[in-house]
Amino acid sequence: MDATLTHTLTQGAGPVLSGEYLTLRLGTEEYAIDIGQVQEIRSYEMPTKMVHSPSFVKGVINLRGVIVPIVDLRLKLQLPTVAYNDATVVVILNILGSTMGAVVDGVSDVVNLERESVKPAPQFDGAMEAPFIVGLVTLHERMLIVMNIETLMGHSGLAVLPKMV
Repeated sequence: MDATLTHTLTQGAGPVLSGEYLTLRLGTEEYAIDIGQVQEIRSYEMPTKMVHSPSFVKGVINLRGVIVPIVDLRLKLQLPTVAYNDATVVVILNILGSTMGAVVDGVSDVVNLERESVKPAPQFDGAMEAPFIVGLVTLHERMLIVMNIETLMGHSGLAVLPKMV
């Protein structure tokens, strides 16, 4: 990863980084997340279900001695659900010092984005606020939705990060 990452802030969406981003797919849409927060990509395995967990938390897995919550991003983002298939993977993330997994329909590649290429997402009247959407970028006829995965995983009502006691 480029050691000269630069930070800037956009309209409340959090930091926009110039650097490498992992592209992932949810349905027909492509998203991009900062690769610096990606620990590894694994094939989907059935997690152990936890009682009283939010519906978007599929359960937990034991990853080399670390208990990792597994979040289905389709459910978290209230997208239509589909059956998991061979392309379904879990992106293991390091978010604010916590390890968690995100189930996605697939990953594509790693792309280099410059912060100047990320355009603000349009705001619609009455639409649900999405503070985790950093913006949109067009890359070789592909439209990528750039997400701040840290904001998404920590957003109130959606948080699965451990709370400090």
